[in-house]
Amino acid sequence: MVWRMEEMDAYQLLAELLREEGVAPLPEIAREAKGKPYFPAYPRLYFNLSHSGSLSLCTLSEGEVGCDIELVRPRKKGLPAYALSEKELRWFEGRGSCWEDFYTLWTLKEAKGKCSGGGLVPPVKEIAVPLITPGERAPLGGFLFTALGGENWRGAICEKRE
Repeated sequence: MVWRMEEMDAYQLLAELLREEGVAPLPEIAREAKGKPYFPAYPRLYFNLSHSGSLSLCTLSEGEVGCDIELVRPRKKGLPAYALSEKELRWFEGRGSCWEDFYTLWTLKEAKGKCSGGGLVPPVKEIAVPLITPGERAPLGGFLFTALGGENWRGAICEKRE
């Protein structure tokens, strides 16, 4: 699995990442019924992309993969209780209820939903993710999660494990 984060259009980033892997030009992209993108000409090459503001994140793999990136910004006070499981909410509150930690968990959930192809269903608080911080990786429920982060942004990658 390879990934890159840049300040550019997500599809330009995907084309650059593919070129580095020896695939050019950018192949045709199709979408599954629920919107997950794939390359019909490369059925064993999986990718996912995300963007927030000027940032884009792209990941390329030989297995199912999902990613998400978000700019950190304050949200409604009740959002963490709505989006996080009881265990996640205790972790979030125990760390000081900072939005950076919320976005770490949120991007992990988004990345898992994109990896599985199902999106944020079941209700988002029921999507289990590990309690990790940027720079950490952890397996959970047949997936491998990677948390990413920098000043004013958080991101995540989720890979399906057999």
